[in-house]
Amino acid sequence: MVIKVFLASSSGSTAIKKKQQDVVGFLEALKIDYAQLDIASNEDNRMWMRENVPGEKKPTNGIPLPPQIFNEEMYCGDYDTFFEAKEDNSVYEFLGLTPPPGSKKKELVEAEQNGDAHTEDDPGKKAETDAQEENVEEEEPAEEDEESRNVAEEEEQEEGEEDRAKDGLVSEEEEELRELEEEEEQASEED
Repeated sequence: MVIKVFLASSSGSTAIKKKQQDVVGFLEALKIDYAQLDIASNEDNRMWMRENVPGEKKPTNGIPLPPQIFNEEMYCGDYDTFFEAKEDNSVYEFLGLTPPPGSKKKELVEAEQNGDAHTEDDPGKKAETDAQEENVEEEEPAEEDEESRNVAEEEEQEEGEEDRAKDGLVSEEEEELRELEEEEEQASEED
């Protein structure tokens, strides 16, 4: 099976270029064989892609934009659905491929097929998880207390600065008043 990625080599849209690079780069990172089919330079590729994207997956204008991904003739999806599969760690399922040996998905599928899948939590794990959750809950109030102390300290500093500023104004006013009084005293002494 060959994964087909329909791309536009000469797209003027940087968003499309970035999406194309993201898909190709991820497939290369997973070492998945794929073929790049250019819709900009090959009219047959463009027509095939447009005809084989399902109607419900086409945008309102009816022309699907690259990248579009197929597994042979089967439509897998566009960039948005690829991105969702990537986020959900389900790219192999998205592409219609079997996960490689050693991958977590492969091990889960095999375990379920063999009937070895654990449907219940391990009680020891559950107790450990519950204890961790309690620790987190106990730590949160301490963080909140520290945050509220920091906020209170900041408010006190601001109030102190405002008071000092007011005191500074009073001092300046008093200073001016003293100067005026001294001038008046000097003037009255001269008379």
